[in-house]
Amino acid sequence: MTFGEKLKKLRKDNALTQEELAERLYVTRTAVSKWELDKGFPAIDSLKAISELFGVSIDELISDQDVCNKRLIDERRSRRYYAAAVAFVALATLFTLLYYFLRNAYLAIGGVLGVVGYVVCALMSKPKYKRAEVKKMVLPYIISRVVILLFVVGLIIYTVFGMV
Repeated sequence: MTFGEKLKKLRKDNALTQEELAERLYVTRTAVSKWELDKGFPAIDSLKAISELFGVSIDELISDQDVCNKRLIDERRSRRYYAAAVAFVALATLFTLLYYFLRNAYLAIGGVLGVVGYVVCALMSKPKYKRAEVKKMVLPYIISRVVILLFVVGLIIYTVFGMV
């Protein structure tokens, strides 16, 4: 896949016109058209901007690797982490409830391990290119992380103080 084909695919996948892409890159629409037709190549500053805008590395843009396949692999990996995160939440809940009813301290340890597993898997469950998009919206990103942190800390406190 050529650079022009990759650029066109990325632009269309993100529902951008050539004009909109040109505005974001501070270039003309004809420059974007030339790049997509492989009649020209952007300067390094434009390559950096394209890389940041679409969440791909410059190497991926100019190499022969297919960006689409890399995204599919990343999404599959993310779905596995998401499934694991859900399983860890279920285990943490199960162990916490079992501890509450049976008062066996070893079950509380299982609850804490479930929470730790959830945190790790939840952070890894978003594909890399979407993590870059989320970081552009800083306030919602921070709020969501604080809510998750409060939930996890609440579970840990309940589990630890429940052992006493």
